[in-house]
Amino acid sequence: MTTVFDSVRLGRRTLQNRLVMAPMTRSRAQFDGTPGELAATYYAQRAGVGLIVSEGTQPSDDGQGYLSTPGIYTDAHVSGWKKTADAVHAKGGHIFIQLMHAGRMSHPDNTPHHRQGVAPSAIAPGTGMFTATGMQDIPTPRALTTEEVRQTVADFAFAARRAVEAGADGVEMHGANAYLIQQFFAPSANTRTDEYGGSIENRARFAIEIAQAIAKEIGADRTAIRLSPGTAMWGIDEGAEGPDLYRYLVAELDKLGLAYVHVMHQGNEPLLADIRKRWKGTLILNRPGRPREQIGSDVASGLADLEAYGAMVLANPDFVERLKTNAPMNEPHREGFFGGTEKFYIDYPALNEVQAA
Repeated sequence: MTTVFDSVRLGRRTLQNRLVMAPMTRSRAQFDGTPGELAATYYAQRAGVGLIVSEGTQPSDDGQGYLSTPGIYTDAHVSGWKKTADAVHAKGGHIFIQLMHAGRMSHPDNTPHHRQGVAPSAIAPGTGMFTATGMQDIPTPRALTTEEVRQTVADFAFAARRAVEAGADGVEMHGANAYLIQQFFAPSANTRTDEYGGSIENRARFAIEIAQAIAKEIGADRTAIRLSPGTAMWGIDEGAEGPDLYRYLVAELDKLGLAYVHVMHQGNEPLLADIRKRWKGTLILNRPGRPREQIGSDVASGLADLEAYGAMVLANPDFVERLKTNAPMNEPHREGFFGGTEKFYIDYPALNEVQAA
């Protein structure tokens, strides 16, 4: 029986185990999008997992949504991320940088150019956004023109190239959690009448074109995508056709030979089973809130090839060792999730530090 502690081949790399650090926004980058000074330490501490997927990282000025998130499209960004990639590799780990375009989940106060957010259509998400001056309503975004959609595809490919230049092992497209790619999937956010709106095939086109462009730029075996079928947040409603869109999308992505598909599962088990059938490659499964005693069950059953965990890895730099020895876990401190300094970022103790104390 396969366990999460067994090695696995992923793209160009062999991972030491089948545990993944899920992408988690930490909002500790410099204002220009360069990763913060402590980022390399934070990720290197957690290099014991088979794969680290970085926090969401914008591919362009338009892609930024939240305050103090990193980018990967300038020389300064590349230099900052290289420190992190080198630190992770020095510990024997592997890292994919997640490319996240927030789309309409943005505020002009948080972006370098202070412009209105962009989206498939000019429909506001109906929620607020934390800015340097506090919570503000997210303004109605500007609808991308057809040519701007194509330019955004090119922006993703450029950012992927820059990520590889920074030493990343690959990139993961953020197609989940109500951000730009998923906004194209959802009729509640996408009322376009061009080739990127309307039918299932058209609403999936943007994601497929990005995957194709990145694969052409850096290789399909360094290209991946995260999906969250059925996510209903911030005005996202994929409608009755939602499950069929994912069945179509995954089958099309399967033709490209990508490194992996990463599913953040929202509870539709029949759809998950269909994705597993249609996707012949590596599947990473993330079940938010999964209890510790169920860790490893999806790999053992063959439903997933790897399992991703978020808060438990955030709070336990030696997550894998604690699992192997059945040691207690540190509890995550939510007040330190976003922004701040080293507190509740790089100061979670490893097991040997707790025992020494």
